[in-house]
Amino acid sequence: MAWLKRLFGMEKPKDAKVNPQTKQTTSTAKGSATAPASMPTQTDSIPPERVGLNGEYDQSGLAKRVALAFDEDSQLDDIDTLYVAQTGSTVVLKGKVPNQQILDKMVGVAKGVQGATAVDTKQVSMG
Repeated sequence: MAWLKRLFGMEKPKDAKVNPQTKQTTSTAKGSATAPASMPTQTDSIPPERVGLNGEYDQSGLAKRVALAFDEDSQLDDIDTLYVAQTGSTVVLKGKVPNQQILDKMVGVAKGVQGATAVDTKQVSMG
């Protein structure tokens, strides 16, 4: 089963990317996403760890993009005993992997996702 489907209950969205271009959000002083032309607006950029699969804001954006990266790697796409989460810009891997070589590959792939500053593997076991 695909990583995105297993972890987030979703199919891969059309045009989803591991490292998409960020969409900018426009907000007003009151925090509204839309504003009349007479109100001043400010363009906010999305923190890299909160960028979703299509460049939109997503609280779990980094974890979803790492899951997509795992789906796109033929050596990792069928591992179903590991879970991906995030704490800020740290990717957290939890569960079980077959061997150290696979874990090293997963860490390398996760580190290659924009917004990931570290990968925590303390909750991963081998076997």
